[in-house]
Amino acid sequence: MQSMQAGLTVERMAQDELLREVRRLPSREAAEFLEGRPIAQVVGVLAELNPAVVQDLLDEFAEERCAEILAAAPADVARQWSHNQAYAEDSVGRLMDPPVAVFPPTLSVGEAIEKLRDLVKTRFITYCYITDPAGKLLGLVTMRELLFADNERRLEEITLRDVFSLRPDMPLSEAMRLVVQRHFPVYPVCDGAGRLVGLVRGQAMFEERAFELSAQPGTMVGVEREERLATPWFRSLRLRHPWLQLNLLTAFVAGAVVGVFQETIDRLVILAMFLPVLAGQSGNTGCQALAVTLRGLTLGELKSGWGKMLVLKEALLGSMNGAMVGLVAALGMYVVATAQHSPSAVMLSAVVLLAMIGSCVISGVFGALVPMTLKRLGADPATASSIFLTTATDVASMGMLLGLATLLVR
Repeated sequence: MQSMQAGLTVERMAQDELLREVRRLPSREAAEFLEGRPIAQVVGVLAELNPAVVQDLLDEFAEERCAEILAAAPADVARQWSHNQAYAEDSVGRLMDPPVAVFPPTLSVGEAIEKLRDLVKTRFITYCYITDPAGKLLGLVTMRELLFADNERRLEEITLRDVFSLRPDMPLSEAMRLVVQRHFPVYPVCDGAGRLVGLVRGQAMFEERAFELSAQPGTMVGVEREERLATPWFRSLRLRHPWLQLNLLTAFVAGAVVGVFQETIDRLVILAMFLPVLAGQSGNTGCQALAVTLRGLTLGELKSGWGKMLVLKEALLGSMNGAMVGLVAALGMYVVATAQHSPSAVMLSAVVLLAMIGSCVISGVFGALVPMTLKRLGADPATASSIFLTTATDVASMGMLLGLATLLVR
């Protein structure tokens, strides 16, 4: 008996170690890591993962291997995994667990308790779900009500009606807005006809959302969401390099703007000192607008029709911030130009002030427009948005400084 318990303990430790390694790896590498493992061990690991991670892993397995895993899993779990694969990424449907403790309204409290005695040995149960013969959710029964009710009473007598539920096709961001004030441990998921199709645990939703948010800063500069610390270097190179080539191409655009005004730079070399100043300040202004816009899109705060108001707000903020930092930069230009005995010190200062205001306005507007445009085109609003924003701010700041100097300083 002791040797059997010791064997089970060793097996459990090995399973826990395997689970930790899978959680550390990106989905593709995790699937490769599990490829040669026994099916029963793979199923055991998948059963303890976030359902969204399970779907990512199943998508990475070969079709034959995936079929073997589904055949070895408990029937209700396999059905749920297969059902979840029909839903889009970042949707509630990818996070569903199979419904458990589902009873008809005519069942007595005593009968329900007897059924629960067996269920709780293998499943963690929070509520009992009451459905009609067609599977439509009628309500739920809490463990407290079940504990204090007489055994002879029917479940329909202690059922809580009109319970809150989610839809499987609902985007995770929308679901998070709905549940953030509720804090229930488990949420029923119902289709358009009100039929109970799965359960979603609040912990699973917050885990998945936390992962999405942690990936957002990387996607802004071209780092794919699936890249992790454990991603092999050659795959990281393949994921990152195309965005760097795009960044190089956009940098050539900014360089071309400077080349157009080469004669002005040759005549007014002092302008070269202030090119990075304007690019840096306008870039920061744009990044601030970008961060606020992405946050609004993520939290669903940007309602339909609010886009124009957001752009106008960022333009106003850009003009005010540009004016304040522009005055300081203009003073710096005046001091430097005067020290170099330039006869155009005052005009150069005015050029810096006007260019700073204009470039900050443009960068603020682009910081709001880039993610909104990407979202409207059906793309991830965070995807490489920083690269497109940087191009816009560099072109605007350098073009305005050199263009105004060409027109106003003789």
